[in-house]
Amino acid sequence: MMTGELKQNLRELAQKYETSSFMDADPSQFIRWYSRAEDIEPASFIAAMLSFGSRSQFIPKIRGIFQLADKSGGMEKWLKSRDFEKEFDENSPNFEKKCENLPKFYRFYSFSDMNSLFFELSEILEKYGNFGEFLRKKYENLPENEKKPGILADLISEAFPKSKIVPKGKTSANKRIHMFLRWMVRQNSPVDIGLWSWYPAKNLLIPLDVHVMQEGVKLGLLPENASANRKTALALTSQMTEVFPEDPSRADFALFGLGVSQ
Repeated sequence: MMTGELKQNLRELAQKYETSSFMDADPSQFIRWYSRAEDIEPASFIAAMLSFGSRSQFIPKIRGIFQLADKSGGMEKWLKSRDFEKEFDENSPNFEKKCENLPKFYRFYSFSDMNSLFFELSEILEKYGNFGEFLRKKYENLPENEKKPGILADLISEAFPKSKIVPKGKTSANKRIHMFLRWMVRQNSPVDIGLWSWYPAKNLLIPLDVHVMQEGVKLGLLPENASANRKTALALTSQMTEVFPEDPSRADFALFGLGVSQ
């Protein structure tokens, strides 16, 4: 059982770190690059998928993609027009090779890997109008007994069968997907944008960042041998319902902020 003192500490930490300044060096800064939901949803998803490794490396990569999209009138138009192929489709006659031996776009993901992500996103937008509407329909068509925490992440993974950059596996932590969902679902936050009121915040899972894991262990919320998988995310999120009953993923700010500050 969590002590009253620990619960209060977590509430105070969440209050301290969930501020607009949190976005300054965080990938969440990109969720407000655009003003239209049709642009925000796919743009935020792309940003989340690239948010791993060093921030000094992936944030410029994300910014570069957004700047390319803006040349076509925004993220939705860039994806629907397939203008991304000029920069990312290695088989396109318009593709300009950066050098003879084409480097990876970011870490172990190639330009073709990114092109696959953009292509599958463009197909969703063309068929359903916007990314949120696509997922809402998928979710609402599920039997009630399947609408459990984590299910929306599974629907996202299944929607991108060819995209290597989108995490797969129902036993994995899938941290980047859950971070994206936190951005899209949580309401009344100075950080998260809360476009998807149709999905309950109480069903979000905490994104298992290394800082979150470390602080969870230090505070006795997780065992020392805990692995970054869905079982751990479910266990930690379940404990956080004692602190934030309707919004357990708010604890992400408390644990992540505490880990980074230390």
